[in-house]
Amino acid sequence: MHQNTHTVESMTSRQRVLAALRRDPVDRTPVCNPTSVATVELMDLVDAHFPEANRDPHKMARLAATSHTELGFDTVMPVFSIIQESSALGCKIQWEGKDNWPTVKMNEPIWLEPEDIAIPDNLCTHPDTKCVLDAIRILRKEFGDDVAIIGKTMGPWSMGYHCMGVERFLLMSLDDPDKTRRCLDKFKESTILFGQAQIDAGADALTLPDHATGDLVSGEYYERYLRDMHIEFTEELKIPLILHICGKTEDRMEYISQTGMAAFHYDSKNNPCNSMDICNHRISLVGNINNPQTLYSKGPEEVHAEVKENLEAGVQLVGPECAIPLQTSIENLKAIPAAVREWHKEQAARN
Repeated sequence: MHQNTHTVESMTSRQRVLAALRRDPVDRTPVCNPTSVATVELMDLVDAHFPEANRDPHKMARLAATSHTELGFDTVMPVFSIIQESSALGCKIQWEGKDNWPTVKMNEPIWLEPEDIAIPDNLCTHPDTKCVLDAIRILRKEFGDDVAIIGKTMGPWSMGYHCMGVERFLLMSLDDPDKTRRCLDKFKESTILFGQAQIDAGADALTLPDHATGDLVSGEYYERYLRDMHIEFTEELKIPLILHICGKTEDRMEYISQTGMAAFHYDSKNNPCNSMDICNHRISLVGNINNPQTLYSKGPEEVHAEVKENLEAGVQLVGPECAIPLQTSIENLKAIPAAVREWHKEQAARN
């Protein structure tokens, strides 16, 4: 199942990522994290700390750039958190300090019924969404066509959690499918508007996190509520979309593979070979190096082993499974591209 790469001429990071998202041949497997590789160490290095790096476009771009300049990844991703559009919609945000993620105060829902949901006209001009658009423009100017710039637009299931509260939204999905669909239908406007604004600003691809996670939502619910809506997103947003769902998700990979998404960013709870078999080259996989154990608390040797497992399975883009813990060491992150290069070198020597 190895990728045939030895006949491909040298590529830029951007070419490599976009080819892998199309499942075209690449000169080597790209290293990518479509969620976030921001760490406290990188914040200190470029003097761009949370919470300001989530709210100031220059600091946001500066911190995002370290993914390529310091770590050697093929992508930069300026949207470190999952709360930018929730802030613009009116959710209360706890911004935290430099070593903590900003979070939505989900115990203070802003809407209770589908009829309450109203996406404001200023969704993309609110300071916290405009920050992302400005950061993408800064990165596009800085890197030109050399590096793939990935944006992020939250899916409607995630927005339901943020704006209506996790428990309330999940109970609704169990008790009232019609009401749930009406909510999702309202929230999808935000996904499309903010996604398109990032495309216009210069994003090459978009991460679409939609937190129908393996431990809370079944594969059957993914099909019932989200598959068709995700197909709609691929028709509306004309650049590669990378779906992100945490947890054990092999039970929905068949449905995800039917959506037309370019890729699925998958969790370390899923086996690389099994996942590749289910997806069967209809969608690229991105991942799935373990965050809490391997990247956070082990060393480069263990990182190498997980990278190799993904490469042996034929996974198209390799990187962390999700936004990495903020205390992750730079050494462990640099081990990912190092392991990819080493593996490809060994393959070339064999051929």
